[in-house]
Amino acid sequence: MQKFDTLTGVAAPMNILNIDTDMMIPKQFLKTIKRSGLGKNLFDEMRYLQDGSEVDDFVLNLAPYRDAKILVAGDNFGCGSSREHAPWALLDFGIRCVISTSFADIFYNNCFKNGILPIVVSADDRDALIDDASDTENPELSIDLVNQTIRRPNGPIVSFEIDPFRKKCLLEGLDDIGLTLEKADNIDIFEAKRDKDQPWL
Repeated sequence: MQKFDTLTGVAAPMNILNIDTDMMIPKQFLKTIKRSGLGKNLFDEMRYLQDGSEVDDFVLNLAPYRDAKILVAGDNFGCGSSREHAPWALLDFGIRCVISTSFADIFYNNCFKNGILPIVVSADDRDALIDDASDTENPELSIDLVNQTIRRPNGPIVSFEIDPFRKKCLLEGLDDIGLTLEKADNIDIFEAKRDKDQPWL
């Protein structure tokens, strides 16, 4: 998993309540088990018309948001089904951070397991960041995970809280497999002892 420490990039404003995982990646794209290639279908039914052409006024179809690395979204982001394809699609598009006032639990957990930082802020801070992101002349935000801050182009720095264990995993690029591999020596010792003591297993 890619490490996350600092991120500076275009923030796209999506001030929509209850963006669910089916909106992020519709069900017809769930056939793959590969994490790559889903970015082109992120928000598919919002980005494209029936004939495959782009919806002109959808935010991710507009400059400079085609290159967004951050989303600033409405309340209850990631609700709906528990599909892990949703963070896969965000990541494949280039989104490494989502900022909202609240997240659905399963989506929130899946973000950390895939190298995406979900940040919870107050409604007032979210509204200010939506305004920042809506300024097409300068929509960049800077995320500093070490210091747990969001630097705005114009305005006070926003601080955020994060569980220390989740922070460590992002900083070190550790998903569940990576965490397990940290204990590889102990696993080898255990297996060697078991083979000696219980050879019938």
